[in-house]
Amino acid sequence: MKMKFLLITILSLLVSTYLFPQSKNVSKVGTTAATFLEIGVGATASGMGGAYVSMANDASALYWNPAGIARLEQNQVVFTHTNWIASTNLDYAALVLPLGELGNIGLSYTSLSMPDMAVTTVAMPQGTGEYFSAGDLALGLSYARTITDRFAIGFTAKYIQENIWHETGTAFAIDAGTSFRTDLLGGMVIGASISNFGSSMQLSGIDTRTFARIDPTLLGTNDQVPYNIDLGTWNLPLLFRIGVSASPINTENYKWTVAIDALHPNDNYESMNVGTELSYQGFLFIRGGYQSLFLPDGEGGLSFGIGVNTKELFSNNIVRFDYAYRDFGRLNGVHYFSVGISF
Repeated sequence: MKMKFLLITILSLLVSTYLFPQSKNVSKVGTTAATFLEIGVGATASGMGGAYVSMANDASALYWNPAGIARLEQNQVVFTHTNWIASTNLDYAALVLPLGELGNIGLSYTSLSMPDMAVTTVAMPQGTGEYFSAGDLALGLSYARTITDRFAIGFTAKYIQENIWHETGTAFAIDAGTSFRTDLLGGMVIGASISNFGSSMQLSGIDTRTFARIDPTLLGTNDQVPYNIDLGTWNLPLLFRIGVSASPINTENYKWTVAIDALHPNDNYESMNVGTELSYQGFLFIRGGYQSLFLPDGEGGLSFGIGVNTKELFSNNIVRFDYAYRDFGRLNGVHYFSVGISF
């Protein structure tokens, strides 16, 4: 079984190299659409610096590694709100439903929103009196199951949409992930995922339709020839993650976990995330991490977080509250808030 997983991991690395060709001199930043898909969700993962592909074990795993929901035995829902950069807001919600021996299914919703903005023109730089909005969303349907007591797989099918004023672009994508538990270092877990493998995206709408004058020397209506501006097609931000996590200390009262992820995107250089979590009796969690290690021109990266896991009296319901803060250097910091319920 270990040899099979090793072969799968090697194959994944080879496939990622083929799918994510990267020049050593060009980062390709800004060459993909729907980049909101690269914003990590959940205060738990963010507090650990995004080193979560092997640790994903709650409903937010639908973003990080869909295989992570395969071992959930209770229904679980999670809500996350993030005060993102430049007065934008990222909201995420996910639901996981165990189906016994059939596996587990999940539903997820991601939204990036921002305040309305004034419409300006060259003639009216202070505004025309009109306002427009812009936003992004993604809807996902996931399935995961355990293949053995150690190995799990998961998949997500996603509908993706971006819009600005009257223009809209849509795409479809698939995420896939694996999780493998070992006997090393008190149960080291190896996880890998590939995200946003799908169709390209192109904006279109009524504002791309305009009129042209074919020959200005002729009279008549030749200045009313309609045509559509071609905005071009853009690939989605493909991302391959592989990571490991281990708990060198795991006693009745304390559990200390360390994790590290390697990232290989198609629109930037490779980088690494590292994180750690210390828990006390499964009730109090303290986290820290660093994101985007070795990434040229990266802003900030240091993060920390805290979580509380409560169990309601006389029931099996569990409510979890998590908070995280991440430093973005010149872009200031970002706050993450999450609430998870198991029932």
